[in-house]
Amino acid sequence: MQYLAQKYGITPEQIAVNQGAIRERGAAVGFAFGPRSRVWNTFDAHRLLCWAGQAGRQRELKHALLQAYHGDGRNPSDPEVLLELVGAVGLDLQRAREILAGDAYAAEVREREQFWQRAGIHSVPSVVVNQRHLIQGGQPPEVFEQALRQIAAEAAA
Repeated sequence: MQYLAQKYGITPEQIAVNQGAIRERGAAVGFAFGPRSRVWNTFDAHRLLCWAGQAGRQRELKHALLQAYHGDGRNPSDPEVLLELVGAVGLDLQRAREILAGDAYAAEVREREQFWQRAGIHSVPSVVVNQRHLIQGGQPPEVFEQALRQIAAEAAA
């Protein structure tokens, strides 16, 4: 709560309301947000996602990480958690250990982080469609539907 209050300049009551809305939106699309007592650093998870992308398994690892972090409240900076998830999606555990022990993919992750920050993205979730349209924040499904319909109509015109 303290971290979120400082980061966003809002009260604990506002945070509780926001978290309740996010839980409702998740439930509406079949995702149960679990308890989370803190915010963890996800840099190593992003390094593994970069590697998983090259192996054609990024989506699977991303889903596993999202479930572990947001659904189960697990620490995505814990190497044991990361290795468990890597193994669960069928990626090479030894290569994952090597990545975590070194700085592989660090430059790529930092470059992408800086790219998106320069593009104006400073919070998650942020969804970019066709490299032009930004849908930012935990929006209800109707907002995504409306935005995607508008983008499709503009593309068809």
